[in-house]
Amino acid sequence: MLPPDAGIGYLFVLPLVVLVLLLIAYPLGSAVYLSLTEKYVGYPPRFVGLKNYVELTGDPVFRKVVWNSAVFTVASVTVKLVIGLLMALSLHKALFARRLVRGILLLPWVVPTVITALAWHWMFDALRGFINVSLETLGLISEPIAWLGQPATAMMAVVVVNIWRGFPFFGVTLPGLRPVILVTALISTIFTLNDFNIVYVMTRGGPGIATHILATYTYEVGFQALRWGRAVAVSMYLMPLVVVMIVVLARRLTRED
Repeated sequence: MLPPDAGIGYLFVLPLVVLVLLLIAYPLGSAVYLSLTEKYVGYPPRFVGLKNYVELTGDPVFRKVVWNSAVFTVASVTVKLVIGLLMALSLHKALFARRLVRGILLLPWVVPTVITALAWHWMFDALRGFINVSLETLGLISEPIAWLGQPATAMMAVVVVNIWRGFPFFGVTLPGLRPVILVTALISTIFTLNDFNIVYVMTRGGPGIATHILATYTYEVGFQALRWGRAVAVSMYLMPLVVVMIVVLARRLTRED
């Protein structure tokens, strides 16, 4: 039998449950349903089951996009973790103007992503960019490098910009760094997987599909090809992996506590 005050407890919890259902459960359910349909703009959705996911699995372009997303995420998060921890340790040792230096180092995280991407796009410009001009002035290169016009250097460029923007997020100096690193790495991985602005502003996913990641490919399928069902399927494709990562991390942190 429930205690006499259980009804009051449920009454207090009810608004939160309703809020969660409205803001999380309903949009997520709608997205899952839409990913199981063939939905074009201006036409009603037609249920096709797992067809979108099956076609994506066999699509070489999509497999390349998944590979790009993996390279972009793993490279960015790994280097951000190393630089962020070095930054944290340096700030911990510093005695002079620690707060001022910390504020300056946090600027990449504070500046809007679009502004960051535009600034670095100019720096990587083949003809007038700061990087090529500097390298030519120093005599390190004899002709400009098309950083954003070649697959390998274009991916390197967007990774560098993501690292520059995100490494302050790892700058923490707290007791018991292991759980902090795990949580920070997970959050940064999710943010990086969904990073749209840097890649889209700098390369539009090009050259070709060399720097397309899941976020930019979702935009291309949904808003340029106008295939909303397939676009949602692209965005939902790695959700099981993210959910597993969150569950594993939560269990590990619970055991440590």
